Amino acid sequence: MDVRSVAVIGAGTMGAGIAQVCAQTGWNTRLYDAFPESLTKGMVAIEAFWDKGIERGKTTSTQKAEWSENLRGVNDLAEAVEGADLVIEAVPESMQLKQDIFAKLERLAPSHAMLATNTSGLSISEIAQSTGCPERVIGMHFFNPVPLMSLLELVRHDTVSEETIAAAQSIGSAMGKTTIVVRDVPGFATSRLGVVLGNEAIRMLADGVASASDIDTAMRLGYRHPMGPLELSDLVGLDVRRDILNNLADAFDDESYRPHPLLDRLVEAGDLGKKTGEGIYDWTSGKKVER
Repeated sequence: MDVRSVAVIGAGTMGAGIAQVCAQTGWNTRLYDAFPESLTKGMVAIEAFWDKGIERGKTTSTQKAEWSENLRGVNDLAEAVEGADLVIEAVPESMQLKQDIFAKLERLAPSHAMLATNTSGLSISEIAQSTGCPERVIGMHFFNPVPLMSLLELVRHDTVSEETIAAAQSIGSAMGKTTIVVRDVPGFATSRLGVVLGNEAIRMLADGVASASDIDTAMRLGYRHPMGPLELSDLVGLDVRRDILNNLADAFDDESYRPHPLLDRLVEAGDLGKKTGEGIYDWTSGKKVER
């Protein structure tokens, strides 16, 4: 698939990261969000990432200038998807919200555009059925932080075309990602494993087995995970993790997937992780501190 123009829908942590990678790949990229403050925050986060790369000698000012030319923030959905070859949705994990957006994307985006959802656990088939073109809808599950994580999980549903899958693999390769293809089952492969590990780590923390940092260190050094499950939960968002667990519990009719009460309490208190400043850890200083 010849991709020249990309629209990313949703300027949160994931959407901003996806838009950044698309711009760095050389594609004309438009980042859209329904809320102006969220769009501004996403654009600022991308620039801060590039500036940090320059400070560390990993990025040049010339590269940043080139990438910035490829990226534009817009607050009109029709403008965002006009002429797009690829549209990637990265809004919160609400089935109704995603279905509403995809129904609009079918009307507004070009008829050849691939329509991808970055959901980490919702049914791709249900999202695709909100359109009249399910054959061009696919799951493209990125990982946080998107510019640094090399995996891209592609999710196939029963009515997606083989052409769409092949195009998604090609797109992932162009982005510098390693792709895997999984069936459209609740939690796919990665979310199902990741949230269960994170939920058990939270249970261990609540039971006083060890401190948060020691639990994370155990998994980093004992199992060579690049990041511990508790720190990763804070980075992904505790609300996102809770939603996935509840979706799994409902989908499999298995209460063992339900979020631990400590996770529920943190989310209800508004402590969602790094994005709010506090979660399992305290991030208000900009660094991870044990609470």
